[in-house]
Amino acid sequence: MTKVLIIGAGHAGGTAAALLRQYGFDGEVVLAGEEPAPPYQRPPLSKAWLKGEAELEDVLLRPESFYAEQDIELRTGVTATAIDPGAKTATFADGTVEAWDVLILATGSTARKLALPGADRCDLLELRTLADAQKLKAALGPGKTLAVVGGGYVGLEAAASARALGAGAVVIERMDRVLARVASPTLSAFFTERHRREGVEIMTSAEVTGFEPEGVRLADGRRVEADAVLVGVGALACDSLARSAGLTCDNGVVVDENARTSDPAIYAIGDMTFRPIPAMGGLRHRLESVPNALEQAKQAAAAIAGRPAPAPEVPWFWSDQYDIKLQIAGLAEGADRQVMRGDPPSGAFAVFHLKGDRIVCVEAVNAAAEFMGGRQMIGRGTPVDPARLADMAVPIKQVAAG
Repeated sequence: MTKVLIIGAGHAGGTAAALLRQYGFDGEVVLAGEEPAPPYQRPPLSKAWLKGEAELEDVLLRPESFYAEQDIELRTGVTATAIDPGAKTATFADGTVEAWDVLILATGSTARKLALPGADRCDLLELRTLADAQKLKAALGPGKTLAVVGGGYVGLEAAASARALGAGAVVIERMDRVLARVASPTLSAFFTERHRREGVEIMTSAEVTGFEPEGVRLADGRRVEADAVLVGVGALACDSLARSAGLTCDNGVVVDENARTSDPAIYAIGDMTFRPIPAMGGLRHRLESVPNALEQAKQAAAAIAGRPAPAPEVPWFWSDQYDIKLQIAGLAEGADRQVMRGDPPSGAFAVFHLKGDRIVCVEAVNAAAEFMGGRQMIGRGTPVDPARLADMAVPIKQVAAG
């Protein structure tokens, strides 16, 4: 009987285990994860969980009883230290050795560290796990101030949640705008204005040179006083197991369209992978998102269970801040023009990124129809008339229909 070992019990690993059973796989399934909790959702950590609007049961992917009911052996609080592709074994920190016929790596990503004076302080905060979120939550409240190093989505979401809890928030970004690596200038300006209106101090072109007990030190001599400091400057793929085992890695574990690594008996899914994106013309990227984790879980489970490969999906992402729902589909890489639909001051608009007459990305703020229409047009490669796309009098469904 075939045995599948899944190392990593996050969104990707937990979903892969469930899909194997859903797809009719009747072999042994072992799901092993470092954290003590069963697989859970990470997006609420910077939002509902941080604001006290969710408990553990609310963020679990499935009830803990699900795994026993589906004959999935769930092992929590265990850390894999090595894999041996030749012997088809995995060794764990507690000394146990687990044999496997097929291996799925789903170890995710880890917060990027800053090599700065004071960065080894034990009270510097990250936001990757439930334990991280619990520490951050305990540090917030009325009269407290949170300094966020890094103006990305997680940092801005944490700042919004801090304000909801009555704490002050300062966002420190070394680039000249927040979201500089991941969003258009229009989106950056919109979120900067809204955060400032909510009482968040946004500091751009601000280089952090060190951390002190009282807060953060900047290159220009300024000091940002804070009761808590959250560092959110990106993430690195947790690919050390794969590298040590000789699997091909490049900004993550390199996989094919079925999530298979350079070893045909080993799959890798989720944040840790460097993958092809057929719906985007075969671009390769490392994507950090729940939809990516779900798509690759489907790919691996289908291949292992002998089912047809799932249809390629257009990558998409989202962020919730205050009453703002941001939805993004596609990737702006290679775009040569932008088309605005709607008006940012109204609080509902979309920025479309085009390459020639094709949409390659849409950033939709409180504009679900534009997000859905844009995602469909990206997937179909539908040519668009920029003038009609910008004209709010033309329903987006008509634009998508060509």
